[in-house]
Amino acid sequence: MAIDTYPTRKIWEPTFIFRRDPVVYGTRTDGPFGAADLEGFEKNGFLTLDRLLEPEEVERYRTELRRLSADAALTGDGRLVADEESGEIRTIFEVHRLSDVFAELASDPRVVEPVRQILGSEVYIHQSRVNYTRGFRCRDCYWHSDFETWHAEDGMPRMRSVSVSIALADNFVHNGGFMIMPGSHKTFVCCLGKRSHHRDRHALKPQEVGTPDADSLTMLADKHGIELFTGSAGAATIFDSNCMHGSNGNITPFPRSNVFIAYNSVENTCVEPFAASARRPSFIAARDFTPVPPAVGH
Repeated sequence: MAIDTYPTRKIWEPTFIFRRDPVVYGTRTDGPFGAADLEGFEKNGFLTLDRLLEPEEVERYRTELRRLSADAALTGDGRLVADEESGEIRTIFEVHRLSDVFAELASDPRVVEPVRQILGSEVYIHQSRVNYTRGFRCRDCYWHSDFETWHAEDGMPRMRSVSVSIALADNFVHNGGFMIMPGSHKTFVCCLGKRSHHRDRHALKPQEVGTPDADSLTMLADKHGIELFTGSAGAATIFDSNCMHGSNGNITPFPRSNVFIAYNSVENTCVEPFAASARRPSFIAARDFTPVPPAVGH
């Protein structure tokens, strides 16, 4: 049985655990990031790329998102999550398996090489999804650490995973952009209680179990501050799995959409959940640990 290095949802009082894993495993000779970039990631837990995708590429992914959302063949597919009020598709899970277009993006060297460099190994895709919310209808996404969920519910042993979020729409200060607490990745917040394993494809619903308590969040925010990301479509953020992050709701006319790809080291593959009675569906938490292949011709 795997050792639970980061116990969570098993205690009555919130607890902090100092990070017990490295943040950066590779060196400046292992990929595109220089020493300063790696030092910044080590310190803050994230790096931003102002223009990962060109405008014509962004439009290609927007077109593919519209196609997937309207594809009658996917009706009833659990990987598509609709808004409960409008019925509109707002999240598509495992998008790299549903779409060759997004599969190309998930294995694009511009995305994968920095991830391999940070994690110091080959990587596989733990989760992929596209999020799309029209204006006026975006709910908030409460503060959380992805690793807390992936550890508790998916059995990810250590903090050797990173995520890449790529904007497919412009992010302003007023349309519910991505927020993060720089440096919070070095503190693991143990959350309270248990929750049913039946949340499944509704994993993005507001929840109480598995989210940090207000006092812990206040302490982290006082120590680290909060950074709000703005920028044009095509920008990307690479961030550590234990970063405390979230987003506000969007009541403006300006929509938000992004591609989210979570990569895990092949040396950190998931075991049985540490704080859940059953695994989540594989389209939310992969059990195929096949490494992302090198790009053809690269």
